[in-house]
Amino acid sequence: MTALKTVAGTTYLDANATEPLRPCAREAALEGMMLLGNPSSVHAQGREARRFLEDARSRMAEGFGRISGTCVFTSGATEADAMAVYAFGRGRRIFVGATEHDAILKAAPEAEILPMNGDGILDVEHLRARLRESGPALVCVMSANNETGVLSPLEDVLAVCRDSGAHLHVDAVQSAGRVPFALGGCSVAVSGHKMGGPKGAGVLLLAEDEPMDALVAGGGQERGRRGGTQALPAILGMAAAFDAARAQDWGAVQRLRDRVEAVAQAVGARVSGEAVARLPNTSCLILDGVAAQVQLMTLDLAGFCVSAGSACSSGKVSSSHVLRAMGETEGAAQAIRVSLPWNVQEAQVEAFCEAYEAMALRLRK
Repeated sequence: MTALKTVAGTTYLDANATEPLRPCAREAALEGMMLLGNPSSVHAQGREARRFLEDARSRMAEGFGRISGTCVFTSGATEADAMAVYAFGRGRRIFVGATEHDAILKAAPEAEILPMNGDGILDVEHLRARLRESGPALVCVMSANNETGVLSPLEDVLAVCRDSGAHLHVDAVQSAGRVPFALGGCSVAVSGHKMGGPKGAGVLLLAEDEPMDALVAGGGQERGRRGGTQALPAILGMAAAFDAARAQDWGAVQRLRDRVEAVAQAVGARVSGEAVARLPNTSCLILDGVAAQVQLMTLDLAGFCVSAGSACSSGKVSSSHVLRAMGETEGAAQAIRVSLPWNVQEAQVEAFCEAYEAMALRLRK
């Protein structure tokens, strides 16, 4: 197990922004760097590179219960989400959950926003009613929320979409490898670095092996569905990280997450989405009366790297649109996210609990 401390004196607890690189992923990426050929070349070196590429494709697809032809490699989940909206949203009414990541919200600015309840769960009956009136539709619902860890009722959502003939697209960035995913009949976006792989690779899994309109045409790679030479080192590292994440004992991580939440609640914090199923590593802690930015600065000075929601907002700390959609007002600007990495250690969690308790008692006073 590699140490979490990569910057002197700091402990990294921001896995939902990016997981620490897994040793197996590093080794696979290095092996990919040593492959000379372009996977699209027909000579011996190209065929060898293609062999590695297709092995990674099969592993990624099989991990989601699909055949390899459904797996399209991308530069990351943001591109995969944009590809799905482009391919499946044109000519259709688009519906997007209110707590979706900006990768979806900004790819479909014209979308109708679907409401959530106070736990961050989609109102499925509202969706059913809207789809009855909409005609052809694309529905975008994330598997697990990046800020709260709340899991969506995807089977119910898919059933509603099937009844109406709508296409369901799922952003599975945070859940991939952490919770089982065997839902068919929808497209799925995945990111390599959120599983402990290198940055720069992702996947769009299609509902079936079918042609699709390319957002990036290029040289016709990925069977014409996404142009550009594949980033083989990052892709191989992603596949290795996915295998390792699926094999991990996430129950041990969840027990440490529960310890964080118990300590936080004992000093007056609230846990967003506490009453529903969530990711095993994620806690959204609301400390009423204390701005998130103040909490982040205090914990950073104490040596702990946490965040205030998504890390995809150019370093900004602002009021969480996720928590606002869940009915929070002032609390949306007073929440931090603690997301435990795959290699978190109990001693680090205990040290964080001490720092959080001291911070809460001092700042709330």
